[in-house]
Amino acid sequence: MWKKVMMGILIVLSAFVGFFVAKAQVMFNNSLNQVNRDYDTALANVDLSGIDVNSDDQVVNILIIGNDYREERNYTAGGLTDTMIIATMDMKHNTLKLVSLMRDLVVEIPGYGKNKLNSANSYGGVELLYKTIATNFNIELDGYVEVGFTAFTKIIDKVDGVEVELTESEASYLNRTNYIRDKKSRNVKVGKQTLNGAQALGYCRIRKGGVTTVNGLRDDYGRTWRQRTVINAIFNKVKKLPKSEWMDIANTLLKHITTDLTNEQITEYLKDTISMGTTTVHQLQIPVQGYFRSGQNGEFSCGSCIVMTSGGSSWDTSANAEALNQFVFDYDGKQEFQYTMGGSSYYSGSSE
Repeated sequence: MWKKVMMGILIVLSAFVGFFVAKAQVMFNNSLNQVNRDYDTALANVDLSGIDVNSDDQVVNILIIGNDYREERNYTAGGLTDTMIIATMDMKHNTLKLVSLMRDLVVEIPGYGKNKLNSANSYGGVELLYKTIATNFNIELDGYVEVGFTAFTKIIDKVDGVEVELTESEASYLNRTNYIRDKKSRNVKVGKQTLNGAQALGYCRIRKGGVTTVNGLRDDYGRTWRQRTVINAIFNKVKKLPKSEWMDIANTLLKHITTDLTNEQITEYLKDTISMGTTTVHQLQIPVQGYFRSGQNGEFSCGSCIVMTSGGSSWDTSANAEALNQFVFDYDGKQEFQYTMGGSSYYSGSSE
């Protein structure tokens, strides 16, 4: 199931800062004060000693996560993080980037052995998730933002929906299942159309094997692609709205967000994003093509899972870690991203 997506909260909110830093800083700070703070899990409290991690003062990496907090299901604070996206602001190359980390990746969770990546948060909260990503992918993050079902649907409805293109299998699946929770909204069709919040949420949750995207992706590969596609559609919709509507959108969104970032950090990051002057979002999915295999029945005691490899069949995260770091820190966005190892390559598309 989809659980909390969104991202570029930092990218989407950059539009707000460009207008309000100059004209209404006090109003903007009041809006930011609505955000739920979780300083106990701040990155500064996470011990990464002994772990080889890369970082760059000109590259900001924010982890977009969240839990499926729905009152009727009695979910509590700790749970599986089924959506994990690294949102990157690369000021060296003036590029914006999104990287999806697939939920079923087998990783080494410090203190718990090998298990799915989405288990780290349930074992030890965001601190352990930070440490797990550092251990397996050699990257130091700069903070996290958690967004749930409510924020996702509200912002889409606030901008009067987002346009996506549905395949026949996607439309059929959404209309006959409960993935669209509002039964009155189970009326999507094949082709391009504007989805409301409930419909877009259902679309982003699909991970059924027989349901394909317009570019032929299935399973969780299709689900993570749908999430990035909708995030970019939200961004494009917001940036075209009158500036007079931005603060209202911010007030709708921010009270449903949890983060370990301060007001000052968020404002500074957003100012930097505005100064970059780009709206192109480059995308990558981990694992990269050619460097993973399906887990065998009972392997790693994780049931259905994705085993990262580095050219052979044994579990090995090094190739995917290298690809992630190349994309985040070195890719300049001027041509197709190519990760090459042993003759294989992976293309990362960009969204205008």
